[in-house]
Amino acid sequence: MIKLITFFRRPADVTAFENFFSQHYVPAINAIPNVKRATVNRAAGAPSGEPPYYLIHELYFDSLTELTQALNSSEGRSAGALLLSFAQPLVSVMYAEVWEEKS
Repeated sequence: MIKLITFFRRPADVTAFENFFSQHYVPAINAIPNVKRATVNRAAGAPSGEPPYYLIHELYFDSLTELTQALNSSEGRSAGALLLSFAQPLVSVMYAEVWEEKS
């Protein structure tokens, strides 16, 4: 399994960010094919004080091939353009392999 992780630094206007994120970005993300799971994490704190990120958004895919197909789909390109339109100075994106131990 692999995930696409989007890190958002704290926006100047949290209310406007949250409104755009929930009303426009989440629906665009939900249209992307091959997504197996999505999570949104809002930072609650950090051991060293202020956390470096305000929000972390994760999209899970079965494989890198499926992630690549999803990002290259019309829905993926549309969501990417939307992301850059509202959060370009706030955002960092990476892929990560997922390993989870079952208890």
